[in-house]
Amino acid sequence: MSRTDSQGALRIALLGCGTVGSSVARRLLDGPEDFAQRIGRPIELVGIAVRDVDKARPGIPTELLTTDAEGLVADADLVVELMGGLEPARALILRAIGHGASVVTANKQLLGADGPSLYEAASAAGVDLQYEAAVAAAIPLIRPMRESLAGDHVRRVMGIVNGTTNFILDKMSRTGADLQDVLAEAQELGYAEADPTADVEGHDAQAKAAILASLAFHSRVGTDDVTCEGISQITSDDIRAVRKMGCELKLLAICERVVGSDGNPAVSARVHPTIIPRSHPLATVREAFNAVFVETELAGDLMFYGQGAGGDPTASAVLGDLVQAARHRVLGGRGAGESAYAALPILPLSDIRTRYAIRLGVKDEPGVLAFVATVFGESGISIESMLQGIRRSDDGLAPLTISTHEATEQQVNDAVARLRDLNSVGTVASVLRMEGIE
Repeated sequence: MSRTDSQGALRIALLGCGTVGSSVARRLLDGPEDFAQRIGRPIELVGIAVRDVDKARPGIPTELLTTDAEGLVADADLVVELMGGLEPARALILRAIGHGASVVTANKQLLGADGPSLYEAASAAGVDLQYEAAVAAAIPLIRPMRESLAGDHVRRVMGIVNGTTNFILDKMSRTGADLQDVLAEAQELGYAEADPTADVEGHDAQAKAAILASLAFHSRVGTDDVTCEGISQITSDDIRAVRKMGCELKLLAICERVVGSDGNPAVSARVHPTIIPRSHPLATVREAFNAVFVETELAGDLMFYGQGAGGDPTASAVLGDLVQAARHRVLGGRGAGESAYAALPILPLSDIRTRYAIRLGVKDEPGVLAFVATVFGESGISIESMLQGIRRSDDGLAPLTISTHEATEQQVNDAVARLRDLNSVGTVASVLRMEGIE
């Protein structure tokens, strides 16, 4: 008879004791009676796997710390993985599942890269694999998409899923500061890591987009299927131009059900800086907050908003998963597993149609606008508006922002190449995509 089959306490193993892990551990240790009432059986935190048992961890009993992660997961009913990264997290999760333990994880990198093998292992073993905290931390998003919207059809998911980049772009918009200055402030405040590459280059949001697209469209979408472009090239001039358009610039994860060139349904998943009108709900998301906008067939438009990072907010989502998985072990049943029946193909970015804003530096001479318009026409792109600026750059070029109707990436790339060959165009300063603009 296993420990779970008896009426003893459910044995919980924690892998990782960083900011989130410490918060989870303290909550489990501070309120075991509450958890027992919610779950229907006592729980026991039997150990915490760490790299260095001598490191100071306030509020965490040292006798719980161990470097023997494999031994710990082999003797647990429920494993909480908060180590991050691909290995040894993957091997430990599979080991836990193999021993019949349910798993809670916040590891978006692993789920985005190799989620299907973990889902299949959990399904074969008849245990839960829960991951609410992998996307948008404390915001209840994964469970509503897996369960509440299971009878609906999701058309599109568009969201701010990285607080660091939202803090940077929001501060640039409100103050006019340059990216590097705001990034330094974000690092001082703890919003950005010493190495901010995963955030600034969009890789964090890319993994989250893969998870969201897989859930929304019942298809397997991996991190490598998500086109990714970060904010490292965004300048204060870009922000000023966007504000003159009555818009805001956000790094968005955009996942949508589209129609491929063959007329059949497909999935598009991308992460990139995006211009949205100030009237759009996502435009008002400030500081390091996250928000996800979900468009559905029956429920209409839904918005999920809250703190998308941090020790306590992320711990809240982890503990919610823990309670659910533990209740399933006590009362029977399982949580929702992978749903990939649709198996829709992934449409490349080159085939996606969206609107664009192309910011140019042009010579102040007659005929320039006509030359520029001709280039767009020859590339098959319809121009929606041209916004001329007054301020000249140091080299005497005048700013010109072109807003287009929907076009493909290939059409825009062709137009940009032609523009660079024009004598009257000094620079193609930026090419940004636009969403939510009628």
